[in-house]
Amino acid sequence: MEDAFYRPTGDPSRFESTPHTQGPWGAGLQHAGPPSALLARAIEALPSTLAGEAHLARLTVEIFGAVPVDELTVTAAVLRPGRSVELVEATAEAGGRTVLSARGWRIRRTELELPRPARPRLEPAPMRPSVASVFTDPAWRVGYLGAVEWRFISGHFEKPGPALVWARPRVPLVAGEAMSPVQRLVALADSGNGLSRVLDMAAWWFINTELSLHLHRPPAGDWMCVRARTTLSEGGTGLATTLLYDDGGAVGQGAQALLVGPRA
Repeated sequence: MEDAFYRPTGDPSRFESTPHTQGPWGAGLQHAGPPSALLARAIEALPSTLAGEAHLARLTVEIFGAVPVDELTVTAAVLRPGRSVELVEATAEAGGRTVLSARGWRIRRTELELPRPARPRLEPAPMRPSVASVFTDPAWRVGYLGAVEWRFISGHFEKPGPALVWARPRVPLVAGEAMSPVQRLVALADSGNGLSRVLDMAAWWFINTELSLHLHRPPAGDWMCVRARTTLSEGGTGLATTLLYDDGGAVGQGAQALLVGPRA
């Protein structure tokens, strides 16, 4: 079976996590990007009650604790149906406990001619470098980080500060399936705090407790671009913000609340 972040188990709600999901915070622990994308996949599969194409305009993923590189059980439901907007939810369990949940608002899309002053002008997408970025530290080439192709315009995982980068997963989310643009975007948007880190990961924690995305249009294509910046407080909290693009231009923005502190 091909490499992927997850492998199906035969039960449509259960998935085997592979080493590609491992994150940088500890051995045997997932980066939150792949399981967040798995929740987005479950939401995308929900039949819609909307009178028109369903657009996932907002998605907030709550992270309740470390996600082990283990089997995940994912469920999803429409909480509030409607013809114009609907509220959807998905959860992921590991070892009998809920490790992540996601809620999103889907809004109907329809043909609409806006008045001239309100017609959208998308911020153009930054130019994508022609070659993948190089990593000197092997730690940045394993697990989730190694399963994604990164093309930095500015900044770098190995250099603290803001970053601007194009990226695409090298492997599917679920083996045997093509990854949707929404899944790609969610998987990459959770990297905002790592892309724009201002502290040494070997000495400090700056872990996100959630990921909130607002998308003004559906993303498209294989490549996504993330412009990330982190702001920290001496009180032990922080905020990572992202601007998100596809090849057509700006798509939306993301934010992550951060828990900050020294490693034991």
